[in-house]
Amino acid sequence: MTTDNNTDETRRTVLKVGAGASLAGLTGLVSGGVFAAGSDKPEKEEVKVGFIPLTDCASVVMASVLGFDKKYGIKIVPSKESSWASVRDKLANGELDAAHVLYGLVYGVQMGIGGPRKDMAVLMSLNNNGQAITLSRKLADKGAVNGAALAKLMQAEKREYAFAQTFPTGTHAMWLYYWLATYGINPMKDAKVITVPPPQMVANMRVGNMDGFCVGEPWNHRAIVDGVGVTAATTQDIWQDHPEKTLGTTLDWVKKYPNTARALVAAVLEASRWIDAGLQNKIKMAETIADKSYVNTSVDVINQRILGRYQDGMGKTWDDKHCMKFFNDGQVNFPYLSDGMWFMTQHKRWGLLKSEPDYLAAATSVNQIALYKDAATMAKVSVPKSPMRSAKLIDGVVWDGKNPKAYAESFKIKA
Repeated sequence: MTTDNNTDETRRTVLKVGAGASLAGLTGLVSGGVFAAGSDKPEKEEVKVGFIPLTDCASVVMASVLGFDKKYGIKIVPSKESSWASVRDKLANGELDAAHVLYGLVYGVQMGIGGPRKDMAVLMSLNNNGQAITLSRKLADKGAVNGAALAKLMQAEKREYAFAQTFPTGTHAMWLYYWLATYGINPMKDAKVITVPPPQMVANMRVGNMDGFCVGEPWNHRAIVDGVGVTAATTQDIWQDHPEKTLGTTLDWVKKYPNTARALVAAVLEASRWIDAGLQNKIKMAETIADKSYVNTSVDVINQRILGRYQDGMGKTWDDKHCMKFFNDGQVNFPYLSDGMWFMTQHKRWGLLKSEPDYLAAATSVNQIALYKDAATMAKVSVPKSPMRSAKLIDGVVWDGKNPKAYAESFKIKA
């Protein structure tokens, strides 16, 4: 037996040497790649991972279906959940080991504004892009087919306009708010905002419960196929290559099962790489997750937008080079500190956070960069040089993580 310090030192040495030698030869891998023994053996072999029926649950599902989990000595058990609130609660009480979960939900719980406060962990990012804002066919028929036209209609026809997101601190809420504000609409004052689980969006729009919604695929495309909505914007229009879902868990779980956490990340990284490897893999993925056990919709509703083939429901079609990405040579999956910090700036902007957080300290605690790097080494995935990245969003404002306090205060439209 070795002490914890010695175990950590041994693992670091193995990973360092592994760059120039066979990982199997160094860590006790047996035939088929399973971790058989040694300090890196997963503490927990069966890992229950929650997911919501959305296209971007694909890497978690495919890691299980294709057996990438077995390579790292674990068995992923995907668990279909009904809502993001359910995912939050089951992570917090230990019913789920980890989950496909909204980036902003993890930070909402961490900061105590998205439910009871609990220390959380982002193990990796699961995808970039691939969400959208849908407006009802009734609004589109009145000319509200984009942000500017929606703002004009809302000025001309005064009434209560309702827009839906999927969780109050989540990604879809932040994309919706950012998009509305870009066109002069204050989501906190000029509209009613409601929370609806993703699979229920289309049915609620059909019966007139909302004028628009922001959600992940395939539900935006489903609204077009069903004739109840049109795509006013994609989220990659708002922020190209934006962070979206994460592989999330509690910090306690990571501390209790660090080897399991690394194995889980490595397996999902392998699945992410497989999905983005080519057209046929994406089609196979769409066929798999369309099953009622997962997303429960037709394959065509999933595979068009996953291949970048977009239509807006009003006759316009286009090939989107920035459609949903799962890997992009590992650029998608790295848990950038600046990504986590951005969600906190928006929580502060919209009055969800009442006081100024220590943005960098919180992100450093939540985003498990050291663990991710270990897992990336195991899966032979390249790692970005910097934990920060920058982007120019739809309103022309640049986010780079350098001064989050000033950034959060800079917006003209806020709570």
